[in-house]
Amino acid sequence: MIMDKILADQEFEELIDTYMNDEIFKKLKYVPHHDSNRLDHSLKVAYTSYKLAKKLDLNYKSVAKAGLLHDFYFDIIDDCDTFKDKLKLFSNEHPEIAMKNALERFGLTDMEKNIITSHMWPASKYIPKYKESFIVSISDKLYSVKELSHKLNYRLTTIVGTFFVLFVTMFSK
Repeated sequence: MIMDKILADQEFEELIDTYMNDEIFKKLKYVPHHDSNRLDHSLKVAYTSYKLAKKLDLNYKSVAKAGLLHDFYFDIIDDCDTFKDKLKLFSNEHPEIAMKNALERFGLTDMEKNIITSHMWPASKYIPKYKESFIVSISDKLYSVKELSHKLNYRLTTIVGTFFVLFVTMFSK
């Protein structure tokens, strides 16, 4: 359902067209992520973040771009040998790698760099400096929980929905 909305939103599609047509970036479609692939996950995070940032009159263009690029890396956590290595990749390394890849391939503003590196906060050492960074971080967590719940065959939509309402309330003041 969310993918149908994404594909139907022409303004959003125009904002992300450069990245979606990039041969390297498109390879994320083949990297497993939660219940599907890293590209679909990134699209959902980017679109939800974009809609919320637009509604709150924030920098929705940077949110769409950085939201899409927040997981622009190709390592797979399951390939790590130890729990310590998995934790390191999960919390700090993958945001750094994604930011480096995005910076080299597309260029980033300071805000976009912070959005990408801080999307794992509070599990990472990077702290969100902008409201836009919080939006992407929270959207990523919402979709991760939802995707993992499908993968694990649990229904956490009530918790996710409640968390989202609290988040929107916090930023709409």
